[in-house]
Amino acid sequence: MTRPVTARASTRRSASSDRGSAVTEFLVIGVLVLMPLAYIVMSVMRVQAAAFASSQAAREAGRAFVSADSVPLGHQRADVAARLAFLDQGFELPPSSLSITCGGGDCLAPGAVVSVDLDWAVDLPWIPSSLADGRSFSVPIHAMHEVPVDVFRGSS
Repeated sequence: MTRPVTARASTRRSASSDRGSAVTEFLVIGVLVLMPLAYIVMSVMRVQAAAFASSQAAREAGRAFVSADSVPLGHQRADVAARLAFLDQGFELPPSSLSITCGGGDCLAPGAVVSVDLDWAVDLPWIPSSLADGRSFSVPIHAMHEVPVDVFRGSS
């Protein structure tokens, strides 16, 4: 006589046939979903840090320029201030990315307005240049800040 298959026996058979598949599913989901998601989050964070470094560098460069005693000294101070702002966020200020212009006349005259522009591009991490025909994948960053020279600035 044959014994009828009970619910308990069928549950035991299906549980034993599923062994090991959770590890495989986790690896597939981890590789196909979590890795690209982690890369996207990391890239967005890098671009956001670059944008913050740029706005901070433009603001500090303007402040340093208008507090200088002469225009050449102002350019030196602005460059140092922008480099420090970039280093604070883990970047290096690209050469010739910082430009300072004055609204006519003497740059450091009381009431004059100094405009600081910063243009550069941040490279996205982990993308080999071979995928982009020798170029790097980058996001352009632009920051601008206008600083008025103090009206009560004494002439030296």
